[in-house]
Amino acid sequence: MPGKRSPLHDLCLQSGGRMVPFAGWQMPVQFGGLIQEHKAVRERMGMFDISHMGVLRLDGPKPKDALQQLVPSDLHRIGPGEACYTVLLNQDGGIRDDLIVYDCGAIDSERGAVVLVINAACADSDTAWIRERMTPAGLEVTDVKANGVLLALQGPEAIPLLEQLSGEDLSGLPRFGHRMLSISGLHEPVFTARTGYTGEDGVELLLNAEDGRQLWGDLLRNGVTPCGLGARDTLRLEAAMHLYGQDMDAGTNPFEAGLGWLVHLEMPADFVGRQTLEQAAAAGPAKRLVGLKLKDRAIARHNYPVLYEGETVGVVTSGTWSPTLEEPIALAYVPPSLAKLGTELGVAIRGKTQPATVVRRPFYRRP
Repeated sequence: MPGKRSPLHDLCLQSGGRMVPFAGWQMPVQFGGLIQEHKAVRERMGMFDISHMGVLRLDGPKPKDALQQLVPSDLHRIGPGEACYTVLLNQDGGIRDDLIVYDCGAIDSERGAVVLVINAACADSDTAWIRERMTPAGLEVTDVKANGVLLALQGPEAIPLLEQLSGEDLSGLPRFGHRMLSISGLHEPVFTARTGYTGEDGVELLLNAEDGRQLWGDLLRNGVTPCGLGARDTLRLEAAMHLYGQDMDAGTNPFEAGLGWLVHLEMPADFVGRQTLEQAAAAGPAKRLVGLKLKDRAIARHNYPVLYEGETVGVVTSGTWSPTLEEPIALAYVPPSLAKLGTELGVAIRGKTQPATVVRRPFYRRP
């Protein structure tokens, strides 16, 4: 099987991981079973090897000012130790990737730093595109993950376990907060962010390869369930979190994707695609991303047609059986006139039209 291998590859195999090609990598799709892994995260805690993701660091004078040219969200709304979710845009206002920006504060009197976590499938193109635009501004763009490990520890018991392993109180680390954390048995402090892609509380941890392998084993010994891409997808879909390349792409603007809250047109800064988004904001979206619940246990999949009164009016972007809700759910693009909650639609599945209803997102919200 071709593809890059995470430093945890052999450890995943030892834990029963079934590998599949994903974004140029070999990654585990499941271990003990998707439903078991999904419920472990919802009820206790699970861990994911997400070392396929890209992690960049921008060092230099006023890095947020320079990066502001590429994203529509006001980066000065966050300060050192804080982070925000946003998108990279093309000149047409389309989404070329989504990412998280972490403000790492000042390095010295003249320089600061930010860290970006970007999608695996876009990592090479994003890195080249960002470097091309940041270097003239005097910023150094570095791959800080390099051959290291990015590990997600997610679930209601994740933070208590991390407090136990580190001996530190993390109650002051807010959602989207980040800090360096010393964890027992590891050689170096760990970049620790209270972020995730599951709808549960938890952290994402950036480590060197040796420490990453050590922590994987320590977490296993503490009863953490190893989880694969399959559970990661069902968890994020229940939480209505977007998957780049399915729920949004370069032909979709943030208003259409339900991400208009990321676009801060009130700030004076210019950014790639701003003029197009100003026009889009005035005109309104041509399509809307909505949540659907289906009946009769029918599973809608990516690219299935969405119907209204027998006519195709949209398309499913993501769909699955929800292990938490025990019913089928999906995200789909439809005309704005059909995006109202309670609208009855249909999805074409294997030659039959299955009833579907527009519902509020997210489908699941943690207690």
